[in-house]
Amino acid sequence: MHTTLKISLTTLALALVLPGCKPAATDTATPAEPAVETATPATTAAATPATWPASLNVMGDGFPNAGDPCRKLGESEATVNYLDDTATLAGCLSADDAAKLGGIVVATVEGVTLVSVPSGGGTPGDGDGQGDSKVAGTKYHATAMLKCAGYKGAAAGSCEAGVVRDGEGGPYVEVTLPDGRMRTIFFNKDGSFLSFSTAQADGTAAMKVGSSREGDTTIATLGTERYEIPDALIQGG
Repeated sequence: MHTTLKISLTTLALALVLPGCKPAATDTATPAEPAVETATPATTAAATPATWPASLNVMGDGFPNAGDPCRKLGESEATVNYLDDTATLAGCLSADDAAKLGGIVVATVEGVTLVSVPSGGGTPGDGDGQGDSKVAGTKYHATAMLKCAGYKGAAAGSCEAGVVRDGEGGPYVEVTLPDGRMRTIFFNKDGSFLSFSTAQADGTAAMKVGSSREGDTTIATLGTERYEIPDALIQGG
């Protein structure tokens, strides 16, 4: 009997101890993964700006007016066959802009549309009272690319020019030089050459002034400088 009681007490002791020895429940929940934010590439706000090819001699900041999308073009290997003393050669990056100029499309160079715009074209202005018109946005009755050479030793090329036909003493032509300076050439009312605008400050007053004729063109010279001005630019048509 003592043996049976001892076993019973032992059994009771184990029953009391075992629940307390139960291992703690293992937390099997998968830890939350950190949120991953997907970076959204910044959207380019503007398209890559169009660029003018190096083969073109682009002049000014707009044609026919400043800020316009087309540009005047000077002489280069790509344009030499399209330059005309009685017209302005312009380049436009789109065919739509070229069509708005109202000239003649003469070529396309590296995606740029070349347009020959008659120099006499413009909007009616006060002119000389005889219906002469002004080139839009300018004081000139016509503009053109003139053959020029010799300014500060420059080789023969083309210079942008504009004519005012109703000057007080007669017509005068303003030629834009390669460095942006202006050279003014005066004519008598009958269209014959008169003189240049010169000054002591820049040394032009000491330069020899002269002129000659080649067909229907006046060759005006100032020292080593040479400018070819066609009668059509001075007199209109």
